[in-house]
Amino acid sequence: MPRFFCDDISDGMINITGPDARHIGRSLRMRLGDEITVCSGGVEYLVKILTISDECVSCEQLEKKESENEPDVYVTLFQAMPKSDKLDLIVQKATELGVSRICPVLTSRCVSRPDKKSFDKKLERLQRISLEACKQSGRARLVEITPLLSFNECLEEMKGCDVSLFCYEKGGRSLCRETFEGCKSIGLFIGSEGGFEQEEADRAEASGAVLTGLGKRILRCETAPIAALSVIMNLTGNM
Repeated sequence: MPRFFCDDISDGMINITGPDARHIGRSLRMRLGDEITVCSGGVEYLVKILTISDECVSCEQLEKKESENEPDVYVTLFQAMPKSDKLDLIVQKATELGVSRICPVLTSRCVSRPDKKSFDKKLERLQRISLEACKQSGRARLVEITPLLSFNECLEEMKGCDVSLFCYEKGGRSLCRETFEGCKSIGLFIGSEGGFEQEEADRAEASGAVLTGLGKRILRCETAPIAALSVIMNLTGNM
């Protein structure tokens, strides 16, 4: 069943606007009375289409339920900026795996160092990629993708997590041995192509992050978040 995201929900009525409205009428060729799923904030609504136009599709709510597809742990991926379009893949796969928030970060060894204007354009594309991944994977909550953070801002953000993991290419405690009992929020920091400076690892550890290893092999920067998120979701019972 087609799945859409919408915040315009009130009194049993749901209005879908913008590109999704045109997609419903023109691409999907849906008709009055057809049923679709609309998601908002982790809740799934089964709705029936009442009116269709390029500007707005109005729907009547039939059923409402909490989604069973959302993880019960809030994972923030702090991803050091990779080169080219690797961040597109990372955002797509992290969304599918159940990440709640993605924060791109500038670290010492990042080759890609976009300015605010160019990253804002990239951010729009990343949000579209994440939205489509949410629909494809059956999620009911949108993933937040933040503007670019500095390393210092990242460390401050990580302090708000119950557990903070710093995946360090020089090793650390095996991620498979981490325990997340009673944990509601996890911060996961992954490096770019060149990894991290020793000074960055020292500062992260001093801020309360756990230095974590992902095995004896060195993973590519686009592989590491996928591997780490898979392990975390499995260990927390969300895989």
